[in-house]
Amino acid sequence: MPTRAFFLHHPLSAALRMLFLAATLATSLAHADEYADVNRLVRASQYPEALAKADQYLAGKPRDPQMRFLKGVIQTETGKSGDAIATFTKITEDYPELPEPYNNLAVLYASQSQFDKARAALEMAIRTNPSYATAHENLGDIYARLASQAYSKALQLDSGNTAVQPKLALIRTLFSADTKASQKPAATTPVAPAAPAPPAAAKPAPVALPAAPIAKAAPVAPPPAVPVAKVTPVTPPRSAEVAAPVASTKPAAAAAAGTEKEVEAAVRAWADAWAGKNMNAYLSSYGQNFDPPGKQTRKGWEEDRRARIVSKSRIQVKLSNLAIAVQGSKATARFKQDYSADTLNVSSRKTLDMARIGDHWVIVRESTGS
Repeated sequence: MPTRAFFLHHPLSAALRMLFLAATLATSLAHADEYADVNRLVRASQYPEALAKADQYLAGKPRDPQMRFLKGVIQTETGKSGDAIATFTKITEDYPELPEPYNNLAVLYASQSQFDKARAALEMAIRTNPSYATAHENLGDIYARLASQAYSKALQLDSGNTAVQPKLALIRTLFSADTKASQKPAATTPVAPAAPAPPAAAKPAPVALPAAPIAKAAPVAPPPAVPVAKVTPVTPPRSAEVAAPVASTKPAAAAAAGTEKEVEAAVRAWADAWAGKNMNAYLSSYGQNFDPPGKQTRKGWEEDRRARIVSKSRIQVKLSNLAIAVQGSKATARFKQDYSADTLNVSSRKTLDMARIGDHWVIVRESTGS
């Protein structure tokens, strides 16, 4: 069944794409009618009726991610952005493996010109699903808008800077082309049923949300210049002669320590996901260029890890003597690993080679031994 184009107007010139649920959802037949009814009411713009029906359903099943997602869409359509942000945020907390709520959060943040928050939400969506094309496109739009703000600010501070003007003109040309394209009649996109998510321990199995994008929203034309109030003025030194004295090494040491803590947090999150058998979080800890052991393909390695981990009734992973070395965008974490699963207990030395992708650290190589 085709979906209705979902339009969201906001000041982002290259309009982001927000997802809307179709009636064909991957869920049990027992609840299919309730989802279909709410979708039908939303497509008919009968938002009060749709919201009432969604609330009635959620009164009995408050953790249902599918109906909560629909409620967030209804809140967005009716201009209740704050409520929609709260709804999508809570879904990401309860079901961090679902990328779609992060995407819709980014659209809402962008509509409020909170581009840093929008960027962070999209990076989380991509970390959850690196193949999520909609989030990649939206992230490109966010970067373009941030670049436009930075170039406009540079011109306000130095109107004679001839190097900045062509860059700003290029981005505005991109926005203009996007505006013309999005003013064409929006085509609807059929959404195929998604595969049901596997059952999770200690909480209801999350319903897989559809990944098919909706047609772009009609964008708002960009302002001629970004207001000064939106960007904190920073005046860089014009030349080496007037530059500030070289700072002490203390801030650099503090930054290095902060980076090491980020790597440590990523390593411990990986171990926690392993122990908790949270396969989505566990596999997303490995980068796209991760080198599987032996001659395994990435797909074969993932299937093997899933089979080994999910089959265990209990898993414990304890890390000790953790030593981290960071060099630019690369890091190495060495530690003692005590692994316990069912009747198996193993202690070993492990090394994780890691790389920084955006704001996150991922594993690119894993080895056992001294």
